[in-house]
Amino acid sequence: MMIAQNTLQPTVKTGWTQQRADSCIALISMAWGASYLLMKAGLDGLGPFNLIGLRFGIAFLVTALIFNRRLRKATLPVIGRGAILGLTLFGMFSFLMVGLQSTTASTAGFLTSTTVVFVPILQMIITRKKPQGRIVAGVILTVIGIGLMTIQDSLALNRGAVFCLMGAMIYAYHIILTDRFAQKSEGLLLGILQLGFAGFYGWVASFLFEAPALPAGTVQWGAVLGLALVCSAFGFVMQPIAQTYTTPERTGLLFALEPVFSALLAFIFLQEVLSVQGYIGAALVLVSVFIAATKPGGRKQARYSLRKTLRFAHRGQ
Repeated sequence: MMIAQNTLQPTVKTGWTQQRADSCIALISMAWGASYLLMKAGLDGLGPFNLIGLRFGIAFLVTALIFNRRLRKATLPVIGRGAILGLTLFGMFSFLMVGLQSTTASTAGFLTSTTVVFVPILQMIITRKKPQGRIVAGVILTVIGIGLMTIQDSLALNRGAVFCLMGAMIYAYHIILTDRFAQKSEGLLLGILQLGFAGFYGWVASFLFEAPALPAGTVQWGAVLGLALVCSAFGFVMQPIAQTYTTPERTGLLFALEPVFSALLAFIFLQEVLSVQGYIGAALVLVSVFIAATKPGGRKQARYSLRKTLRFAHRGQ
């Protein structure tokens, strides 16, 4: 039902600010940092497309059950946007998983993290505007930091490395596309629908190129459910909601915290210790995020995005 625009006053309180949105994205980045441990267990006996289908399929079923009333209000334009987001999500994970099979972990980690570089570059191409100085400084420090954390040998762009680089580029486009779509549709619906479509694409690819199977054993099931509920249901549903109140450049930089969280969780659960070089890199990533996150005028932009999003949501787009 469409309501009068004059009911959308600037004093509407939702509890969302740009600072809270950035904190939520950082929490999502932490959840995705744990996904490397879970994917390592999940890929043991399951094909990449099979794992994508299970992960996002389960995540969609759970979120669809919880928010079934909201999901019933999805219109064709919203479903179409969800299908596009799901396709980019499926493409990113497909390239990443295939790339990991034929390149070193350090090379793959660095190239995948170049999402933080592609976001402002693509944003600059799309908007034809130069990124702000803080964003440029943050990107430079992030690239150096991630490089120090992940590069342990020569960086050779073999076939697997190219796939990882393409995956990073696709995910950078996904971040920008999410930002665009979240201004036109309700973020919650977009988040749920993209899970369903990503899972659907995964199952189709699995039946075409693999032998689909269910997880075998408690450990594998635990890994799949962890990926589905924590990394996907929480992460990819909250992402478009949080992105409504922040910018794609800041989102990309905050997602650069993922390798930091991954290293921390690996230290806690696998007793893996970073080198001095790695700890310096982690510190640089944290500093880069702080620099980029001190952009003035963020709350004003967040309130504008809130009113714009509410207007489209009430119109049922």
